[in-house]
Amino acid sequence: MNKHLIALAVAAATLSGAASAAQVYSDDSSSLAIGGRVEARALLSDQAQNKNDSVLQQKTDKEVTDISRVRVNIDAKTQIADGVQGIGFYEREFKDDNSNDENRYMYAGVNSDQYGQLVYGKADGSLGMLTDFTDIMAYAGSVVGGTKLAVADRTTNNLAYTGNFGDLTFKANYVFAGADYDSAGNKTDVHGFSTAAKYNVADTGLALGLGYGEQRDRNGVNTHKARSEQTFATASYTVGDLYFGGLYKYGRRDGQNLVTDKVTDTQGYEFAAAYTAGKAVFTTTYGFMKDEKAHNEYDELANALAIDGTYYFNSNFRTYASYTFNMLDKNKVGKVAASDQFVLGARYDF
Repeated sequence: MNKHLIALAVAAATLSGAASAAQVYSDDSSSLAIGGRVEARALLSDQAQNKNDSVLQQKTDKEVTDISRVRVNIDAKTQIADGVQGIGFYEREFKDDNSNDENRYMYAGVNSDQYGQLVYGKADGSLGMLTDFTDIMAYAGSVVGGTKLAVADRTTNNLAYTGNFGDLTFKANYVFAGADYDSAGNKTDVHGFSTAAKYNVADTGLALGLGYGEQRDRNGVNTHKARSEQTFATASYTVGDLYFGGLYKYGRRDGQNLVTDKVTDTQGYEFAAAYTAGKAVFTTTYGFMKDEKAHNEYDELANALAIDGTYYFNSNFRTYASYTFNMLDKNKVGKVAASDQFVLGARYDF
């Protein structure tokens, strides 16, 4: 869920403070904190995908899939000069099938109170700052924003910069060409860059964003480097207990056609809204994405409406229910890609 909405919910619930990592070590110049979450999630769907992305043999919506997870992170910081810190961050996600565990973050770098932060390792790309405008649900992700290029998303071999200058936040990252090869000895590689800016318009509640990403892919026996591009434009407005967000995406060779399975150009948009009522937050998003086959002819790549409700018992513990209405044509994309989803969850943050 968008961190801004969490802050709204916690403030509205008149809680003592947001959950934060526990500091386990501190001296005059250094600190170490441990944090994370334990999240129990039960998924009900006509057909879902298991933890290894293969189809489960579910026949009815009465069957339940356990998609629970745990995340643990370590956040380290040390003062290396006046207003400058050396930093390191690591986060691991665990699931009940440990073959699908992953290192979500693993980076180190330098942070300047005046000039911003520069890190290298497995870190966020730049476009996630924009897709957060509509990625606000307790469970369901952004169906349009979730199609970010690899170099613009959380990825390895990544040199990433973030700068905060008053109401302006600027991000830029470059993913280096790596020494990766398949079993036949052919070089496989994804590299490129992304950049984004977000501007909060004074105290009006309005925020605007714009970003661009570009990557080149080399796979297997292909000696050429296929070029993919994406442009995102976003806006949000917060007034009292209400939040509204919107996102538009244009991509070149950045998507997969669900009917033909070919690489394709994409266009998409997404709208989000949230309402905070005491300790409860109600959110909804609608996302649509298509590819263009010919003039006024297209295939749908995403068409979904999601609604959920979250109740914050306090800053550490919440429960939620989420339902996604998938409006893709199952006769064209198959039952799995077109299935609805219902999720019940309970989450403890530490």
